[in-house]
Amino acid sequence: MRRVDRVGSIVAAEGASPVEGLVRWDPVHSLWHGSMLLATLLFGAATATPGTLLLFILTTGGGLLLGHSVGFHRLLIHRSFETPLWLERTLVWIGTSVGMGGPLWMIRTHDMRDWAQRQSCHPYLAHRRPMLIDAWWQIHCHLVLTHPPVFDLGAAGRDPFYRFLEWTWMAQQVPIALLFFALGGWGWVIWGVCARVMISTTGHWFIGHLAHTRGPQSWLVAGAGVQAHDVPWAALPTMGEAWHNNHHAFPGSARIGLYPGQSDWGYVFIRLLARMGLARDVVLPEHLPPRNLLFVHDHGTSTVSCAVGSISG
Repeated sequence: MRRVDRVGSIVAAEGASPVEGLVRWDPVHSLWHGSMLLATLLFGAATATPGTLLLFILTTGGGLLLGHSVGFHRLLIHRSFETPLWLERTLVWIGTSVGMGGPLWMIRTHDMRDWAQRQSCHPYLAHRRPMLIDAWWQIHCHLVLTHPPVFDLGAAGRDPFYRFLEWTWMAQQVPIALLFFALGGWGWVIWGVCARVMISTTGHWFIGHLAHTRGPQSWLVAGAGVQAHDVPWAALPTMGEAWHNNHHAFPGSARIGLYPGQSDWGYVFIRLLARMGLARDVVLPEHLPPRNLLFVHDHGTSTVSCAVGSISG
């Protein structure tokens, strides 16, 4: 098999194949996400008030910014900056509270897809099936590869707090639900927990599907089996994650919105942490090893292309 760059927690891929495998129903995630959707559909309209909707917006936005984008993706998975352990654990807990899965599951899921997309891979890993089929696969199923790679989650996998979150990721909603019930009754629980988890999960799949199938591109990664696309209208709700084409080109960068007009609230928050002395060693594209990239769209700036030093075309 063609050699690909080592990816994150994958330490052994000799003989592994991202092509051969079966998509199987994942009862834990399926029943969890299905119950969040069902509760929202049954009780959402009846409990919708200005207060519950404001709670939904604030908790969803805050969770996606602090937890999913910064805590999980840019810190825990890519280590694109460093921060004190107490703050890292706080951000990772917020990421867990988003309700998609535990932190170690998120690392493995992300790194498997990242590794696979750098070469030819199973349609599950490339979002190549029609939208409704892909939604069922990504939200309710998992892929069992015939020849999977070997993972080593390193310090995160040995961290007792992260192992605790991995075992109890669904139960982390209980204290949140109790607090919301005490403050605002069942309406706050439905919109602050069920609707929030439902839209976060569904939105994560939907943006991921679009970001791997259609939309504008600034870069092509030479040899990659799956090329990424940007989803400009989703930049704000994803806190900058929707500039996914940039992320495929520079996966270790703390900054994902690279060009003027590409809003990236995740990076804004990291810069705020740095100014407060709570973040250091912030990684940008110019700090990453050269990659074989094709520059396909000129945004009127040469900052990135000059810094990388590996651009052809």
